[in-house]
Amino acid sequence: MEAEERTSVQPQGSGSPAWPWPGQTVPLHTHRWSSVLYVLCWGDFIRRDGTGHVLVDTRTTPSMSKPPTVLWSGPLAPHSLENVGQSEIHIISVELKEEAQQQHAADDASRRR
Repeated sequence: MEAEERTSVQPQGSGSPAWPWPGQTVPLHTHRWSSVLYVLCWGDFIRRDGTGHVLVDTRTTPSMSKPPTVLWSGPLAPHSLENVGQSEIHIISVELKEEAQQQHAADDASRRR
């Protein structure tokens, strides 16, 4: 499989901020695969599901380490992200596509035996 078939760099859709500035909202989208997140800039945000229900409001959760930092994220269902902080949110997400995840799960299962 060619490298470009396994990896991609995908900015947000036309007209939506890839890295939201204060007051901006990234429209409804999903993350189908688990990913490693490299956080360059961080601010408070609200993540809402497809019906507008608040899933995460970082203003009411413990703060994370000061950027730059690295985080793990599992797949995320459809959600939007509103920057309610005072600074830009800039995160590089490296998604582990399905084939890689299946291999990882198989490796984990064989190690448990």
